[in-house]
Amino acid sequence: MAQMLAPKGLEAAEASAAAAGTSVDGKRVYVRRMFSEIAPSYDLLNRVLSLGIDRRWRSVALRRLGWDRAPEGCFLDLCAGTLDVGAQLTRQSGFRGRILAADFAEPMLRAGTGKAARSVLAPVVADAMALPVTRDAFDGAIVAFGIRNVADLGAGLREVHRVLRPGAHFVILEFSTPRVPLVRAAYLFYFHRILPLIGRLVSGHRTAYTYLPRSVAHFPETAALAAAMRDAGFRDVRWETLTFGIAAIHVGTK
Repeated sequence: MAQMLAPKGLEAAEASAAAAGTSVDGKRVYVRRMFSEIAPSYDLLNRVLSLGIDRRWRSVALRRLGWDRAPEGCFLDLCAGTLDVGAQLTRQSGFRGRILAADFAEPMLRAGTGKAARSVLAPVVADAMALPVTRDAFDGAIVAFGIRNVADLGAGLREVHRVLRPGAHFVILEFSTPRVPLVRAAYLFYFHRILPLIGRLVSGHRTAYTYLPRSVAHFPETAALAAAMRDAGFRDVRWETLTFGIAAIHVGTK
């Protein structure tokens, strides 16, 4: 007879399976539940765990979006979470457009309430693999630290391609793994040992910040992600690494 897992062990097993992407439906259910549960402490932990560097990373990613080519256009913030990226875009000098912030965890969107006027930054509860918008709807799209949580990466990339206008940019900001041995060793120690401990203490969630490093470990490396973007129809795909390779920005054009 198979040994039954205690609730804590079951949750850890779900986190591991979700990070590995072994089941599309299982990952979708786990990720939605997890982010809904950690929403109240999400912003605080982002600042603490990244030492504030995440803000600079987002600034670089927004520059790569090329929003200034259509300052009055409509843009997509995918896996928008607590609306940090969308709110930061609304504060760019010269930006006069609108942003649709899509996320399937409603508590995350609610946690970002008040960061920008709803007339400019409109949150909508939606799955990244089935966006409730027509083809060729957006002048650009960005996703920050969310694409690895999409249950089916290929389906998510194809859906973004569908809703972008020809010539629009799609920007992905995501964690990566440094290649320099000394930096890599320090990063992995922090990411797998320190970060989960702090995350668990602050959020009270047993597995969310264990899932995070596991999900990064199972996510495609930079070249593989670029290939997946090309397979989804994007052209002129390029990438750059940030802060010794801890994060990476990919840009593709429809």
